[in-house]
Amino acid sequence: MTTNKIKQKTLRQDVLGSRRLSNILWAAIVTMGGVGFLLAGLSSYFKTNLLIVSDTSNLQFVPQGIALTFYGVAGSLLAVYLWLLVVWNIGGGYNKFDKETGKVIIYRQSYPGKNRKIEVNFPIAEVQSVRAEIRDGLSPKRALYLRSKQRRDIPLTRVGEPIALSTLENQGAELARFLEVPLEGL
Repeated sequence: MTTNKIKQKTLRQDVLGSRRLSNILWAAIVTMGGVGFLLAGLSSYFKTNLLIVSDTSNLQFVPQGIALTFYGVAGSLLAVYLWLLVVWNIGGGYNKFDKETGKVIIYRQSYPGKNRKIEVNFPIAEVQSVRAEIRDGLSPKRALYLRSKQRRDIPLTRVGEPIALSTLENQGAELARFLEVPLEGL
């Protein structure tokens, strides 16, 4: 009895960017803190209570109100930056390996402007191996790299929090099997 396996021609791996729950929570926390400090500083300047949770209208504007206003402006600007990172999904994208066209496409989102995207194209034939880097300790790192003949190692996994070891192993093995190249580092 023979079984015909249909070979997969394209492999696409989505890469999570800055649109993560942890980044959304940090942006919300920084927004609340920044707006709170700003309202506390303005309350001391206008001598009217602008906050719901406490009364800061009786603080002296110089020096406490100025410091609160400064921290409020700085926190609000940081919050705007964090929300823009989430909206623009910086670092998000995909890795596409297409055997039909013989191309590898690594695509990532970048900051808006003239060069909004980062895209690396090269032939599958240039791929030497898939390399896994695992480093534990104070700043752990778990990442997959694509080692090519002409270029240096190209990162394939997301930046930030390290992915689970089992997920890294599965993704690396699947990719190495698909590209028919060795898996290094495990």
